[in-house]
Formats: sequence, C-alpha cells, structure tokens
Amino acid sequence: MSTRTFRVTVRGVFDDLTEAQRADLLARAGEHDVLHAAFTAEGQMTYDIAARTAFTFRLQDSGEAEEDILLAEMRAEDAAKAWLDTRGYGYRNLRTQAQDLSQAPLAKRQRRAAG
Repeated sequence: MSTRTFRVTVRGVFDDLTEAQRADLLARAGEHDVLHAAFTAEGQMTYDIAARTAFTFRLQDSGEAEEDILLAEMRAEDAAKAWLDTRGYGYRNLRTQAQDLSQAPLAKRQRRAAG
C-alpha cells in the first residue's frame, strides 16, 4: 500500500476570551497570520482576532488506507483542542474537514505535464 497524505482543517470560534487573552492573541497575531498558513505535522493555528473571533487550525497527516482519514480528522481536532486548552482559550463550534491529496484532482498544468 502507498502512503496517503491528508490535509485536515479544523475551524472554530474563540469563546469567552478575557481582555488579557484577547490582548495576548493580538500581540501574537503576526505569528498566526493567514498569509503564512501552512499544513504542518505539528499543526498551525491562524486567526485575525482584530477582524473576528474565528480561527483555523491546519494539520498534515498521513495513512495507508482510505479509512485513515477519519483518524487524521480526530488527531487534528485533538491537536487543535490541545493548542487552545494549553493557552486557556475557550472555543466552540469546531468543524473538521479533511482532504485526501491522492484523491484531489490535478491542476491543468499538472495534467498537461503528466499526459
């Protein structure tokens, strides 16, 4: 079996932030800017707290079987919760979505190169 790569996105909303937490998020906003977003093995949090309280956590995972995508979703959601819980940030409305890159359609340029 070949290894499949999964890109998992966990979206949610910060909840019941204190003024100190909001100030901390604002101070660290540059480290979590969406312009630097990437899918990583550790997971990466992005947000724009000045605009809205929503966040996105991106994680790259892998597996060998199609069913492994469900495990990747659970690991990503657990990693996002751990990131938030460690910092004491409340959250709600978590939604998790995964994409199996082996099933993703090729871009026009990739199809041309392959064919």
